[in-house]
Amino acid sequence: MAMIGHLSGIVAGFIGPLVIWLINKDKADKAWLNGQAVESLNFQITIFIAYMVAGVLTFVLIGMLLIPVILLANLILCIMAGMKANEGVDYRYPFALRLIK
Repeated sequence: MAMIGHLSGIVAGFIGPLVIWLINKDKADKAWLNGQAVESLNFQITIFIAYMVAGVLTFVLIGMLLIPVILLANLILCIMAGMKANEGVDYRYPFALRLIK
């Protein structure tokens, strides 16, 4: 389930990790899954903010260069996180705003 939470960020953005976290947040036996869902949710919120900044910067033409970089970083880091979660290892994204605890 944690792997699905990380990989759903590629397709569904922050909606996939949010749904997994909301379903399992009150279950004490799912603490590890909740931690991974929150980590993925925080990263997807960071990616969303980065897309918004890049969208504003398209008026300066640098945003057109940032959007593919953000897309590629999201793809690579979500796949890496999904593989680590499948192995049962905690994964912390290298740059993510920790907004939800």
